[in-house]
Amino acid sequence: MFNLTWEFKLKPTATQIAVFEDSLEQCRKVYNSAWKECSYWYNSRKCQINSCSKSSEYIIPADGPLPTYSSQCKALTTYRKTSPALLRVNAALLQQTRLRLEKSFVSMWEQSQGFPRFKKKGALRSFNQPQLGTTFPQGNRFKLPVIGRIKFWQDRPIPQGAIVKQARVVRRSTGWYIMLILQWDVSIPDTIPHGNPVGIDIGLTNFVATSNGLLIKRTRFFALRRTQA
Repeated sequence: MFNLTWEFKLKPTATQIAVFEDSLEQCRKVYNSAWKECSYWYNSRKCQINSCSKSSEYIIPADGPLPTYSSQCKALTTYRKTSPALLRVNAALLQQTRLRLEKSFVSMWEQSQGFPRFKKKGALRSFNQPQLGTTFPQGNRFKLPVIGRIKFWQDRPIPQGAIVKQARVVRRSTGWYIMLILQWDVSIPDTIPHGNPVGIDIGLTNFVATSNGLLIKRTRFFALRRTQA
């Protein structure tokens, strides 16, 4: 079993494009809100206790816990009930946005990458949709939560037996696209050895030396030939 990523171009209506734009904007606000809370916590523990600035220092109690993915998702669920703007967006989509920030922090710790950046308006160009259901593909349309059925350019059929695990909607200069992560249980046949295997070694004296005795001398392209006077 392995995963494949297939991409299709969408043909959304004007109403669906407005929903896409609104979803990206709400995801950007959720991302920045979670980023701000984590950034304040890190900045409050960055300086020494005897050299903190009283005018521009981030003061958070010493026993204040680090904001985590779990704690911020719980706070997001509570706040979403009182926000009409967030109620227009699928809850799983907002949680995936917070998960994107979590992966950025993990990359910072484990791969020595820089601190995650604040997302300016228009910087967020994609969102993930993990909960699709079994009726996601319907002919030449995809059924997305909240958005509904949306047309796409079907240049190739989805393989039989493949399960759509996740969809990612991407905004580009040429339009809107959807990237599907397909989980496909396919048995790949083992390659049967055939022919005569040959070992090859590359060196300095001989450019190529093979296990069957073939020697290819190294070519000196810039060597000067001596001429007799």
